[in-house]
Amino acid sequence: MKEIQHGGITFYIVDVFAEFKYGGNQLAVVISNNHLSDNMMQKIAREMNFSETTFITSVENYDVRIFTPKIELPFAGHPTIGTAFILHQEFIKEKVKTISLNLKIGQIAILFKYKGENLSEIWMEHKTPTFHGYFAPNLLADVLSLAEDHIDGRFKIQEVSTGVPTIIVPLKNLDAVKRANINKNKYNDLIAKTNAKSILIFSPETYDKKNDLNVRFFADYYGVSEDPATGSANGCLAAYLVKHEYFGTKKIDIRVEQGYEIGRESLLLLKAEEKEGKYFVAVGGKAILVAKGKLL
Repeated sequence: MKEIQHGGITFYIVDVFAEFKYGGNQLAVVISNNHLSDNMMQKIAREMNFSETTFITSVENYDVRIFTPKIELPFAGHPTIGTAFILHQEFIKEKVKTISLNLKIGQIAILFKYKGENLSEIWMEHKTPTFHGYFAPNLLADVLSLAEDHIDGRFKIQEVSTGVPTIIVPLKNLDAVKRANINKNKYNDLIAKTNAKSILIFSPETYDKKNDLNVRFFADYYGVSEDPATGSANGCLAAYLVKHEYFGTKKIDIRVEQGYEIGRESLLLLKAEEKEGKYFVAVGGKAILVAKGKLL
């Protein structure tokens, strides 16, 4: 990275929503402390080339910005969890229950859970979900290169947002999930007309019987052809599952697997509840430090 002349700036590589090292979703966390311009942060994110890179612009205030290789995002799930993990392990260094990260979208509450003295899980609360338009099954079947009968017609396809709008598509089984392949022309036609630029598909059939759902996530618009674990979209999924009573209830506490099809097995924990029209949504999981270094 010869063009980046900011020697001494520390970065970390973290696997988020990972049960083991080199699983989950990779994240670079850069301690910038307002020493980097917007343009330089975008260049570093492109150089890292993970689905997102986060920049802690103030360690003291927990100010965080999130960039994909293409654009800045107001909110994203695995960067929020991974950045909270680095703040906890490298800077806070004590047993605390909660902190709030300051993101472009606003404050996001983070909850730390422990086994004894050791950090075991990190949870983030999502903003109140909003529910938007429905989509015809044949339209999304074409985008996903599937037959219409691969889609579970008991439930509607809907755009949901807890910060980053996502189209939620229920499929019948794991075979349908495996078959999905984005038709880029039809995807581009679709997202040109919608706020949501990403698609999450899910199935009640899983690779690991301990898990409740299998998920895949596609977001070419953001430079992510397929993400191994996405907290923002799974927050949208959690709200969708409660709204549509997918499990026959307005309250869920489930395990979601993702990334199996691309060799990055991930596990996300989802909790959500709806009472009298008010929603609570939280996404949790583990994070593992992989590497620490300095920008040249």
